Amino acid sequence: METIELKINGRKRTLHCLPNATLVEVLRDQLHLTGTHIGCDTTQCGACTIHVDGDAVKACTVLAVRSDGAEIMTIEGLAENEASHPMQKAFKACHGLQCGFCTPGMIMSAVDLVNKGCAVEPAAIREGLSGNICRCTGYQNIVAAVMQGASEMQEQSS
Repeated sequence: METIELKINGRKRTLHCLPNATLVEVLRDQLHLTGTHIGCDTTQCGACTIHVDGDAVKACTVLAVRSDGAEIMTIEGLAENEASHPMQKAFKACHGLQCGFCTPGMIMSAVDLVNKGCAVEPAAIREGLSGNICRCTGYQNIVAAVMQGASEMQEQSS
């Protein structure tokens, strides 16, 4: 077993894991942060997207031991004071989800796009989310949700 230290959703944690445990396994199995979904185990679907040291990362192929000392944000940590994050609100308001399986990864990727100052036009959003797959929607409502969420995030930061 390996010992790692992580700051997860603002809280420092010391964990013990096997050397080959992936970050998504540690988050789900040890910390019970089940909003980070396992979809493909090959970084194709994006359901496991989280933020590691401020960057969107697909946690299904990252070894937990490689994240020792990192600051991690999952979908569970996105809300502040139990109030939904603007991107979460926008996904709900714009019906940017159906079954909800891809939604946490989509939201985490969308927040990363906005935080990095990426353009928020439909084509740029589609490109930015190209690593996240939704099997239920036609992406129209997802793009609308990201545009609305980006606008609200920018208003909050002003």
